[in-house]
Amino acid sequence: MSRDHLKGSTAAPGPAHDADAPFLELLARGAAAEAYDRPVLLARAEGGSGERIAALEHAKLLALRVRSELEGRRRREAELSALFETAHDLAGPRDVDAVLQAIVQRARSLLGTDIAYLSLHDPARGDTYMRVTEGSVAARFQQLRLGMGEGLGGLVAQTARPYVTDDYFRDDRFRHTTTIDAGVRDEGLVAILGVPLMLGPHVIGVLFAADRRARVFEREQIALLGSFAALAAAAIDTANLLTETRSALAGLERANEIIRDRSAVIERASDVHDRLAELVLRGGGVHDVAAAVSQVLDGTVEFLESAPAAAVEASRAEGHAVRHNHDWIAAVAAGGELLGALVLRGHPGLDPVDQRTLERAAMVTSLLLLARRSAAEAEQRVRGELLDDLLEARDRDPRLLRERAARLHADLDATHVVLAARLEAVAPDADQEAAARRRLWSAASHLAATRHGLAAARDGGTVLLLPLEQGDTATELARRTALHLGTAVHEAVTVGASAPVRGLAADPDTVVAAYAEGRRCLDALRLLGRCGDGAAAEDFGFLGLLLAGERDVAGFVDRTIGRVVAYDARRGTDLLRTLDAYFASGMSPARTRDRLHVHVNTVAQRLERVGRLLGDDWQQPARALEIQLALRLHRLAAPVAR
Repeated sequence: MSRDHLKGSTAAPGPAHDADAPFLELLARGAAAEAYDRPVLLARAEGGSGERIAALEHAKLLALRVRSELEGRRRREAELSALFETAHDLAGPRDVDAVLQAIVQRARSLLGTDIAYLSLHDPARGDTYMRVTEGSVAARFQQLRLGMGEGLGGLVAQTARPYVTDDYFRDDRFRHTTTIDAGVRDEGLVAILGVPLMLGPHVIGVLFAADRRARVFEREQIALLGSFAALAAAAIDTANLLTETRSALAGLERANEIIRDRSAVIERASDVHDRLAELVLRGGGVHDVAAAVSQVLDGTVEFLESAPAAAVEASRAEGHAVRHNHDWIAAVAAGGELLGALVLRGHPGLDPVDQRTLERAAMVTSLLLLARRSAAEAEQRVRGELLDDLLEARDRDPRLLRERAARLHADLDATHVVLAARLEAVAPDADQEAAARRRLWSAASHLAATRHGLAAARDGGTVLLLPLEQGDTATELARRTALHLGTAVHEAVTVGASAPVRGLAADPDTVVAAYAEGRRCLDALRLLGRCGDGAAAEDFGFLGLLLAGERDVAGFVDRTIGRVVAYDARRGTDLLRTLDAYFASGMSPARTRDRLHVHVNTVAQRLERVGRLLGDDWQQPARALEIQLALRLHRLAAPVAR
């Protein structure tokens, strides 16, 4: 400190020092704010100098500022004292009614309202009823019951959020009822503030403060009433769950938890850091992070891939969590890519340290997502490389093939189907087409990983090797795959399937032939206009003989006329010969009769039996063509009579 300053501090009293004196006296006796204008007015009336009046004005402003600060401290001290007294009540041997009455009295006193009251939820009737009132004069008001959504209290109970109105009868945010409005009118209430009493996620009641004149409730007053509501909820919970001898102790523990939560924010931040580090080290997932942060912040935290766009963009641009209605949103991003968001539900007020905790959790979530993506991409590449080797038959050592497949949880000795998949939409340019193919490959790789199969990009599309479950068919698998991939990429995907194949490790050439068959089925589907569908060779009738890699003639004959062949063998009938004659006679029953030398009724009866075995559409052109081909193939395959 300079010598000049020291000299100034010891100098004789001047105008500035004289100006302070009357205001110090006013501060000492706690005078009202209006009294601070009197020294200035008196100096002007006495004709004081401009310098003195200016000094008095300056001193007045300083004194009023000190007075305001003192009043704020007194108010905060009173609020804290009331909270501690209420917490003390919870620890004492008082019943719950006495504690609730004390809470309502203190809330009314500290907020300076005409009336304060508390309502509780009645589970049996599904509404709320008045439990405690302070300052009420109307009997009808004291006996009110509020249904969910009725009146301001019903809205608070329904939404579990604080609500305030400065003019009850002009507020249309809640549903007015004749009974409730009459009670409020009897009491003469105008401005009402209500906060929920919460036990976990459940609303058990509402705490109110109200005035008989228009009034705006400040945020600090809403928070104070919320603190009283929390204490009231703790007292009720104690009375419901514990005996009278232990209820006071439980209430005190709850109150102490609230106090510790408010005074140990830094410790919570350190705790969440340790938890997140432990999660990362033990390989936890995104939802584990959300659960850990939920516990630390005493709320519900969720990871969402799709969250309110404006809030997410604001969070990413600012690099901080942002408030959205009653929630907080922290963008989960890596570089320029948005991966999702962490959303903290129902915490409109969040202190800076808890906000940074949410932001840190979002950063850890982005790292976990990137790590998971990298691992998934690496596994997809390995699966694709193994399938490429099977298709190109470069590695023919069965033992090595089985070992590589086992590391990917695939079994090459099981029955598989090879599926060729391709997008049907035509992209406007090469970049968009390449992006679409990457999406298809990614979706196919994910499907292969979940089904213990393999997938690779090939020939402008994707090839999959999927195991065939018992009772499943290649056709059903092809159709399910087309639907799954089409849904994943939001475009039509056509899938052609091979017949079931086995022994892939022992004979990798089998995969090559099966892929060629799947490609032929894929091309046939597109030529037939069945884009977006899935099928195997067995679905194309006699055309399937051309598509199938091994020309399964016996299978085609059995699928087409096998029931007729079996019926003849079992019953000793002559349905096959009748069918031959029927088609040879141009599908004329009369000419068939002449060819077989039987009565026309016999022909009709035999053809009716054929219809029951083959279905009503057996004479349609397409089916008739397949049946005639099957009849010829059956005759060719039959042993020659000696």
